[in-house]
Amino acid sequence: MKLNPKDHILFIGDSVTDVGRDRTNAVDLGHGYPLMVATTLKERYDELELTFSNRGVGGDKLNDMATRWDEDCLSLNPTVVSILIGINDTWHTVGQNQFGNQENLQHFEQQYRTLLTTLVENSVRQIILMEPFVLPYPTDREMWRSDLDPRIQVVRKLAYEFQADLIPLDGLLNAIGIKQGFTFLTGEDGVHPTKEGHEMIAEIWLEAVEND
Repeated sequence: MKLNPKDHILFIGDSVTDVGRDRTNAVDLGHGYPLMVATTLKERYDELELTFSNRGVGGDKLNDMATRWDEDCLSLNPTVVSILIGINDTWHTVGQNQFGNQENLQHFEQQYRTLLTTLVENSVRQIILMEPFVLPYPTDREMWRSDLDPRIQVVRKLAYEFQADLIPLDGLLNAIGIKQGFTFLTGEDGVHPTKEGHEMIAEIWLEAVEND
């Protein structure tokens, strides 16, 4: 992806994007990968006068993000939108009828597609889709894959459909975790990145987007 002068890059999603941002401060980027990406891009491309927004909200499922989509995405007029959502759609349905449910998955795909369609209609120049991910520590996370893997396939399918940049976080982070230890990246829950985990995500994001 070629960055353009005065690009406005929006990061939106759940707690993995939120990372303690001050929601009373519209320009606060939190303490995770959005801040790290923004800091690096500002240093590398100072002349482009890039701006950044973070609208991650901890605990959000796709439906929650959709509810605030107009306010937290479209009204900000971003030119580039980076989305990371889906792990809570799995996590919050563990042990319930919705877990691994085909109808639930179809709704996920339809709703995600609707949101992406609004980006195209609002002339967003580039869409970046990040795979939701989980690492196999604690070990009960392994059973989440039956629900999460189909959601990851939806994200891949939509990336192709909308000619979006796809960041295959799930596979990449699991590969790093195998070498360096899963808790190195996500501590004790397999989902929320450590500082080192966020640094890895930022590095992956920059490599994927800058080298496109």
